[in-house]
Amino acid sequence: MNKKLCLTPLLLVGIASEGWAAPGADEIARLGNDLTPWGAIVAGNEDGTIAPYNGGLEPPSSYDPSRPGFRPDPFADEKPLFSVTAENLDDHAEHVSEGFKVMLRKYPGFRMDVYPSHRTAKYPDYVIANTLKNAETCRLTENGLQLAGTCYAGVPFPLPETGSEVMWNRTLKYDQYAYASPGQYSVLIDSSGRRTLTGQWSLHQTFPPYDPARTEPIADDEIIEMLRISYDSPARKAGEKLIIHDSVDMQNVGRRAWSYLPGQRRVKLSPDIAYDTPSPSGGGVGVVDETQVFYGALDRYDFELLDKREMYIPYNTFSLQDPERCSDDQLLQPNFLNPDCVRWEKHRVWVVEATLKQGKRHVYPRRVFYWDEDLPAVGMADNYDDAGDIYRVTATHYFPFYETYGHNTHEFVTYDLTKGAYVRQDYNEAGKSMMIVTDPADAKSSRFYQPGALTGSGVR
Repeated sequence: MNKKLCLTPLLLVGIASEGWAAPGADEIARLGNDLTPWGAIVAGNEDGTIAPYNGGLEPPSSYDPSRPGFRPDPFADEKPLFSVTAENLDDHAEHVSEGFKVMLRKYPGFRMDVYPSHRTAKYPDYVIANTLKNAETCRLTENGLQLAGTCYAGVPFPLPETGSEVMWNRTLKYDQYAYASPGQYSVLIDSSGRRTLTGQWSLHQTFPPYDPARTEPIADDEIIEMLRISYDSPARKAGEKLIIHDSVDMQNVGRRAWSYLPGQRRVKLSPDIAYDTPSPSGGGVGVVDETQVFYGALDRYDFELLDKREMYIPYNTFSLQDPERCSDDQLLQPNFLNPDCVRWEKHRVWVVEATLKQGKRHVYPRRVFYWDEDLPAVGMADNYDDAGDIYRVTATHYFPFYETYGHNTHEFVTYDLTKGAYVRQDYNEAGKSMMIVTDPADAKSSRFYQPGALTGSGVR
């Protein structure tokens, strides 16, 4: 039996129609009681394989705040409860995504080591307060591409009723006010196991609505994310720079991007850094809006909320940052990451199906997303081709940061089932160059994210 969860009548109406209906007072009253403030079920499941939410993860005693980026694994001594393989897949099929079922059947040696479930999410007080306000006042326009009502910097729809609302929770995920990384990487592994560095860069990123000192709601056309990347490797990309602005208005404003090309010594608009353009650091595996499972505007798809389901997903993957346990030589093998290094847990996820709109184009005409109920940024996707077969499978590799609530690594992996290749993207070198949360007082100003700022700094 497929263990779908019992949803409220309100949710069932929303799923059936994908129309909008305001959450009732009784539903809103559940937030902070049997539901967390962000709408996850507080209780564990009946058989105890999903833990109850108990406030999230506190730093272990081995955490040293004076070592930026050092985040010890509090679960390092745990052993897998069991492993899912091609041989026993039928016993676990209801908890495995369709994409990973294909991988289990396709690749001998691929397995999913399932560990005890730990719900490690945690949010700052102001994000929780804003989320509770959103439950009463935040809405979407009829086309689902703009916010309506009054929306604050938090989970916009803690009681999602439609697929579009779940996807907006992903779009407005809490990701700190600002952070930086001196070194992020992407590497392609072809079917033979050969590695190719497809990108190495430093980055800064700021989310203006999440300024902790701010009290006003999100404006109708506000920039919700500013990103600046400076490439160091490979040689053909060294010196390139990229700025991205994403607006909360996906209909009239959308994304604006600018690139600095050292060979031309000029900044140019880059409108193609979106949708199904091949990822700049993907090495031919994955597209731009596949970044961190999904990244960008929602205007090319219709989104249907299918259900909430108990699934195995990569979770609390601290081991990927431990060079002694999972160095590149240990981790990067043909066809898939070394299963010894990937921790899977059972969690509840929102399941959303995306179907390409009439008249729109995308290399993936159909996608199915699985988003964690505690962290809207954590999840997986099955991406289908025109023939209806699964083309690529994408998953995040989440672990929480100790120095602040709510933030987690951006690392993700995309598996191309036609090529037998995969790309590990947006990761930090194990034990080094970790992503660091920026104190609000030290956050880069908006001028830093303007295209004119690239010209003076972009000299190879």
